[in-house]
Amino acid sequence: MNGWRSVRIDVVTLFPELVEKVARVGVTGRALERGLWQLGVWNPRDYTTDPHKTVDDRPYGGGPGMVMLAAPLAQAIAAAKSAQRAQGIVAPRVIHLSPAGEPLTHARVMELAGDADAGYVLLAGRYEGIDERLIKREVDHEIAVGDFVVSGGELPALMVIDAIARQLPGVLHDAQSAREDSFADGLLDCPHYTRPEIYEGEAVPAVLLSGHHEQIRRWRLQQSLQRTRQRRPDLLVGRTLTNDEVRLLGQAEQD
Repeated sequence: MNGWRSVRIDVVTLFPELVEKVARVGVTGRALERGLWQLGVWNPRDYTTDPHKTVDDRPYGGGPGMVMLAAPLAQAIAAAKSAQRAQGIVAPRVIHLSPAGEPLTHARVMELAGDADAGYVLLAGRYEGIDERLIKREVDHEIAVGDFVVSGGELPALMVIDAIARQLPGVLHDAQSAREDSFADGLLDCPHYTRPEIYEGEAVPAVLLSGHHEQIRRWRLQQSLQRTRQRRPDLLVGRTLTNDEVRLLGQAEQD
């Protein structure tokens, strides 16, 4: 592969079996089997010293819930980094999946996937959160997959893994598929259709049956522009539309 090395992603999680099972399904699983990326999982409970394998405690200052202890997490992160360095990854980066992080965008995914020498340690928290001192000492980036809260960082970590993996060379059978994903060009994806030609009385748009590639391209662009304006107008803020895109949007609004 001309010196290209597969990206390695390690996940620090209390539920390693969840991450391993899901990561081995579908596109990410097939790519993992082919060695296009590598996975490691590390359970902080394995780095505790008490009989109960305690990984959390009550928060100082009171309040509901529990907070994850710094020490077991730090040791799990250190083990993951050590494993990456043993494979020649010079500077593993720790990413904390957190609603307080920067929003994950397509551009950020491309940046993460585009580093051929990358090694990432994804920190999947639980409970009310993680001791802030651990975050300050160990975390390089904080990333949010959306403005909502879930029970733990495992699902966001798997989303990050999937987003990165599908952009790696050779993962998708058709590289064009990744290039035409939503957000790949800053727009939402266009509608898609398949057989049958008529479903429940609704026909596939005639242009898609025409075989005219340029007309199909323009229709898809028009649909992407219109869908983006209707559903995510924020994506168009600061974007300079070409004259052709302005015309296509105007035509869509007249239809």
